[in-house]
Amino acid sequence: MNIAENIKHLQDNIADILSRLNRKDEITLVAVTKTHPVEIIETALQSGIEHIGENRVQEARRKIPFLKVPYKGFHFIGHLQSNKINQVLELKPFLIQSVHSLELAKKLHLALGRTNRTQDILIQINSSQEFSKSGFSLAEAKNAICQISTYSNLHIKGLMTIGMLAEPEVSRPLFARMKSLFEEIKALAIPNVDMQYLSMGMSNDYVQALEEGSNMLRIGTAIFGERSYGVNE
Repeated sequence: MNIAENIKHLQDNIADILSRLNRKDEITLVAVTKTHPVEIIETALQSGIEHIGENRVQEARRKIPFLKVPYKGFHFIGHLQSNKINQVLELKPFLIQSVHSLELAKKLHLALGRTNRTQDILIQINSSQEFSKSGFSLAEAKNAICQISTYSNLHIKGLMTIGMLAEPEVSRPLFARMKSLFEEIKALAIPNVDMQYLSMGMSNDYVQALEEGSNMLRIGTAIFGERSYGVNE
């Protein structure tokens, strides 16, 4: 496993796709570092990675505070339980990408208020309508965002979704609908909603995600190689 070579190959492939699509916008690459130790994460950071993502609070707490290589941001991308809110906030995430319910949003808002802080978030959309996944449906997303936008301690920065765990092309129509929703919400110009990021695309389907308008990828296996399990990467 050569992490530096994997990152270079991935970055080159992303650049080729953007060139083919005549896209000039910037892609934020989030390296999904779950199950990988601090030393491996630091190797990735030294090889051009600037954003890292973890999906388990306890694992993130064992690693994030001990990273010695500079980077731009830690992203929490997993299912966030109410009893872990304070723990994840202690890590000062660049983004919490997985705000999946009104209840979670309210609890985050209240927890942040106790320390006079704000937090950038993404709204998780269950675009595939699978029972195993969290998130708002496409139909309820706009109303949910309007409600969450009233929580002054939360700043909505975009949307996140997880594609189907199937052939990559199966996720293409889901990604297309996400892009349409993203643009619709942006056009509404809702106060406290700044639609910067459309986080979709993982190791198996990032090509399709980019082709349908993603500007933030969550990549683990294509950087670090196969691991023993994988859900939100």
